[in-house]
Amino acid sequence: MFNDIHIVYSLMRYLFLITCLIFCFACQEDVPPARSFDGEVFVGLLHSRTGTLSISENTVAEAELLAINEINMAGGLIIDNKRLRIVAVEEDGESDWPTFARKAEKLIDVSKVEVIFGGWSSSSRKAMLPVIESREHLLFYPLQYEGEECSDFVFYAGATPNQQAGPAIDWLLQNRGDRFFLVGSDYVYPHTVNGIISRQVLQAGGTIVAERYVPLGDQNLTETIQAIKTALPEGGVIINTINGDSNVAFFQEASALGVTPEHNYTVMSFSVSEEEVNAIGAHYLEGSLATWNFFQAIDTPASESFTRNFKVMHGVHRVTNDPAEAAYTMVHLWAQAAARAGSTSPDRVREKLIGTTFDAPHGRVEVAKNHHLRKRAYIGEVQSDGQFSVVFDAGVIEPRTWSQLLPANEGYRCDWTQSRPDAARFYSDEQDVRL
Repeated sequence: MFNDIHIVYSLMRYLFLITCLIFCFACQEDVPPARSFDGEVFVGLLHSRTGTLSISENTVAEAELLAINEINMAGGLIIDNKRLRIVAVEEDGESDWPTFARKAEKLIDVSKVEVIFGGWSSSSRKAMLPVIESREHLLFYPLQYEGEECSDFVFYAGATPNQQAGPAIDWLLQNRGDRFFLVGSDYVYPHTVNGIISRQVLQAGGTIVAERYVPLGDQNLTETIQAIKTALPEGGVIINTINGDSNVAFFQEASALGVTPEHNYTVMSFSVSEEEVNAIGAHYLEGSLATWNFFQAIDTPASESFTRNFKVMHGVHRVTNDPAEAAYTMVHLWAQAAARAGSTSPDRVREKLIGTTFDAPHGRVEVAKNHHLRKRAYIGEVQSDGQFSVVFDAGVIEPRTWSQLLPANEGYRCDWTQSRPDAARFYSDEQDVRL
């Protein structure tokens, strides 16, 4: 029996190696030789390769490398009839906000990159923002976030609250109940998005039974799970905005203490994707929900191609997810805008980005006037294999920078096509304030 298993394993390994060799030869044929490039353009990748957030950010950086590789394999970036090879310059944000600021300075001032693709948490983005704006540079940010920001020098590839939290809360109120417990990591995004969620739930006649925050990286979540059971003794809806590896402790402890679908608890996560499910263990999360703009299981040729190419480049055991798809998409959007501008300089590219479209793995996206993306939203349920089954498609949703659920924002919008000093936030009396 052992010999049979060993033979099968050896054969599978042999076939895998042959497949890799075939792919390598194909790459050698497809990639233009170095002499065919007329120059190079340097771009910065700034993500947490170490620390508590590396569980999520490594995949994002790897998706950006995939997009860069695809562009180079197709002949590079064409600027003024010259072929430029895109060269990635990577820095590690180390899951530390001041480090993100220092590394952004280094990428711009020392490495002379033309654009930075980077960040994960809102704290990392806000740390980089003064650096980017003071140099009038360009940052592409890949993650869903709380909104309440609209910089002329940042392009936001992730969802705004109305493209993620909004449809999720509506669906939960209609399908799972009206009593909500909010739990998240103790930083900008969870606090802000939970404020928006609270308004939405209360306006719909629901109840927020409690709100609780834990430090990033916290691995002792027993007290938090006990608090949920106390506040929702007969079950209810849990909105999870915990980020990073604290989700491992959260779901493991929830499973141990019976805060599971079998006991009438619905967990809806906004920062748990296929990558985190894979790291935590699907049996801890099966039946829980998440809202994203992309799931690996989406059955489209573009989705399948993206996942297949990612696995070939980074390992057949790997998974793709929404932040990776957004990161991959924003590299292609930048490259298209640079080609349209005939330049890689940040100011010229920025002028051409609004209106740029890309057939992303989850569907077509378009850069809106507020530097965010028009994109689809989905709700998925974790399956035993670690993948999500899509249970709801909310369709294409316009990005709202300033949440209209917050009284201070009512009537305010962002529009960078407006020639006005307050284009980032100005009042409009239009009935449909979409941006």
